[in-house]
Order: sequence, then C-alpha cells, then structure tokens
Amino acid sequence: MERIREILSTEEEGVRPYFRLTDAQMRAKQRPGEAIFIAEGPKVVRTALERGLKPLSFLMRRKMIEGAGADILAMSPDTPVYTGDDGILEAVTGFKLQRSWVLSAMARPEEKTAEEVLRGARRVAVLEGIWEPSNVGAIFRTAAALGWDAILLSPDCSDPWHRRSVRVCMGAVFTVPFARTGEDSGAETLRSLGFVTCGMALREDSVPPDEPSLRKAERLAVFLGNEDHGLKEATLRGCRRVIRIPMAREIDSLNVAAAAAIALWELRPGRK
Repeated sequence: MERIREILSTEEEGVRPYFRLTDAQMRAKQRPGEAIFIAEGPKVVRTALERGLKPLSFLMRRKMIEGAGADILAMSPDTPVYTGDDGILEAVTGFKLQRSWVLSAMARPEEKTAEEVLRGARRVAVLEGIWEPSNVGAIFRTAAALGWDAILLSPDCSDPWHRRSVRVCMGAVFTVPFARTGEDSGAETLRSLGFVTCGMALREDSVPPDEPSLRKAERLAVFLGNEDHGLKEATLRGCRRVIRIPMAREIDSLNVAAAAAIALWELRPGRK
C-alpha cells in the first residue's frame, strides 16, 4: 500500500514530529499555541479520531498495521503510516516500544477562551502552575469521570497536549473544555460570573472538601496549585474559602492529582 512508508533513517522528514519524544524535549517542543500534539496508544488514538480530531500521520509497529491497529487506519484511510524495525522506531522516538504501540501526530483543535468554556459551567477546576504532565492528565481524567464542566490553566501550567498528559488522561483532554487564563488564574473572571472560589492549601482557616455550603454552591471553582509550593498567596487571598483534606499518621499533604480526585469527588455536580 502506498500510504505505508518504511522508515530507513531518523532524518526522514515525515517522522520529524515523533523525533525524541522524551519529557524534556516535549516540554520544549509542545507549548501552548503550537500546531500539533502526539496521541499515544490505540485507545487514545481511537478516541481522538472519534472526536473528529485530524491525524497528520501515524507511526506504528509493523504487526499493528494488519493487526490491532487496522481499525484505526480504516478510520482515516488517506493518512500516511510510518513503520520500520523496532530499533529504528525507538531511535526516532527516544523511548522503548510497548506491545500495542501506535502513535499519531494530530492537528491541535482551535483554542478556546475562558469565557467560552465557562459559559453554562457549574463546576470548574483551576490548575495553577502544575508542572508535571502526568498530574495534569490525571486531573483531566478525574474531571471527565466525575462530570466537571471545564478546566482553566494558568500561563505557567504544563501543556495538557503534552504526550504524557494526553496518554494519562486517556483522551479526556478531547472531551473536557479547557482554556488558558491570565496571570490571576482566571480568578476575576470566575468571581464576576458568580463562582464561589476555593483554593486547596495547608491552612488552619480551612474547611474539609465535604463542606455542605460548598457542595450546595450553584457555581463552584476549585483552585489546585503547584506540586512544590502550592497556590500563590495572592490566589489564596482572592478565594472565598480554603479547602484542606484531613490527614493522619503525620502526613501533611497528598500529590496534587490525588488531592484533586478527593475534592472533585466530594464537590461533584449534583452532590447534595
């Protein structure tokens, strides 16, 4: 088949989007506003195609082309497919192949504004300065599973289109509306729209995430902060309430993705 293209060199133009997909390289290459992202794994690629995202190319192990990846290729019959020996595929991407190995370079959809994603939203997660892509992906997956309406990201938050974020969220980035904010992490916009804003922090003037008044709020936004230093002090000052998860055994905090899962569950839409 003409669309199947054998890779003979890592210098080939068609495989450039996949070249050296290490975390450091991806952070450098995939910034907000760039034109492509990499979907990894059969389920994620299928979900992207089902959601109407446009594939630019596929990169597959040979056995996937006629095997478990055949249905993916049938969903986009005109998209070129690059393949080769496992050694050259690993040289291209910079990481070891998994058994069911499918990658697709895809066009990023048009970015939305905060006003667009907040229109009609009742439950919003705000990610401020979260640096690790897997944490961002895990929070997207939780938000999707628990029915949260939208996610806002501060300018310094990791890119949700990072390969590892897209993989960890299992395609939730395709379904949960999100937007970048200004330096205030969207706090002013949220307050102007009537959201009760609450930040997660290790503070004494806090309430647990199952606080009844928060569960009953018509519109609620939960701010989640950086893995190292948490939310900015200015952000916390602007929040109406502070949330803290009670801890035992001298543990003071949880990983931000774990903390988000608890808070988003307790404050999920429809919880009374």
